[in-house]
Amino acid sequence: MRKFRAILFIILLLLIGAWLLGGSERQDTLAGFWGRLREGISHSLEYPAPLEKDNNPSNAQKKTPALSRPVAAYEDAVVKAVEDASPAVVSITISKLVPIIEQCAYDPFSDLPLELRPFFGGDFFFSRPCKKGEKLQEVGGGSGFLVSEDGLIVTNKHVVLDKDASYTVFTNDGKKYKAKVLARDPVQDIAILKISGSGFPILTLGDSDSVKLGQTAIAIGNALGEFRNTVSVGVISGLSRSIVAGDGGAFVERIEGLIQTDAAINKGNSGGPLLNLRGEVIGINTAVVEGAQNIGFAIPVNLVKKDIASVKKHGRIVIPFLGVRYRIITPEFAKSQNLPVTYGALVRGDADGPAVVPGSPAAKAGIRAEDIILEVNGKKIDEHYSLASAIAAQEIGKPVQLKIQRGKKTITLEVTLEERKEEN
Repeated sequence: MRKFRAILFIILLLLIGAWLLGGSERQDTLAGFWGRLREGISHSLEYPAPLEKDNNPSNAQKKTPALSRPVAAYEDAVVKAVEDASPAVVSITISKLVPIIEQCAYDPFSDLPLELRPFFGGDFFFSRPCKKGEKLQEVGGGSGFLVSEDGLIVTNKHVVLDKDASYTVFTNDGKKYKAKVLARDPVQDIAILKISGSGFPILTLGDSDSVKLGQTAIAIGNALGEFRNTVSVGVISGLSRSIVAGDGGAFVERIEGLIQTDAAINKGNSGGPLLNLRGEVIGINTAVVEGAQNIGFAIPVNLVKKDIASVKKHGRIVIPFLGVRYRIITPEFAKSQNLPVTYGALVRGDADGPAVVPGSPAAKAGIRAEDIILEVNGKKIDEHYSLASAIAAQEIGKPVQLKIQRGKKTITLEVTLEERKEEN
């Protein structure tokens, strides 16, 4: 607005000057100057042309920015991994005979002598729950995945823990199969099932020892027992985790050496595969921390490989057994207990039993309570490589060398491992 007033003031001065000076030559000069000034003003007040609306949707799609090559490649890898794996992921339903309960009529005075019953004013009938037979009812569910073309399936032990229940497998193409439980791992939360048939799609088992923090993790399973092949994507959040897991009932166990992930693992996902970007299985989804956000755990697939090989060879899962209860030593724990070393497995009893199981290979080899097992066959025992993992890697019947810290002395003991029974 101020600029416009200044321009008007200049024009007024020019007009006054032209009137005072007069003369045709000066008037022509003034007229030329006026024309140029007017042209400049018109340009300075010119407005931009309004944008034209493009109603062609195809042009709008063309203007949508494309994903960058790394993002598109990552997305394609996730999609391909899921597409390749999904046909081999199965849903498992748990069925059990449950009583049929109805309300039945009964007379509370039926046990009275006949001569006394008239004093109670005739017949009285009430109702109470009573059993009217049994029916087969679905009571739970989980997930699993095929590992052989002849129908071997891997799942969690807690999914098929009930020996009185029956188990049905639904494959990705909607077919239904009766499943037989071949073996339950007495240590890990792993079970092997079998369905009849051939030519089943299978998953490729990867190498869980090569898993790195931050790499992509893809979980697939039967979420909440209803939504088959639900997919969630996250990263590997931690390695070599130890937890005490339960199913809300009688099943409670300590599980070590787990893979932690923030990929969502819901109820019903138990037993499903945890994949890498190549679509290879790196773990079995086994537990989730309730009340926390995105903290789930999977059993490393290398433990599963041993169980599968054992079932194929022996018809059951054969686990080496040492026979000790222990606590993994960390620098913090060593300081609090005034221990002479900052790593190893401290042999110590707990509420579940003594430090050394009587009659076990450990007892026969002379292992004592408060011994610290430092190494198994030269491999250091610490929070990243537990004693359970070290023993599981050994063969039954073959001598194993244990390096032990006993007080201020370091000794070596030889132990011959035996097969672990379920009651151990």
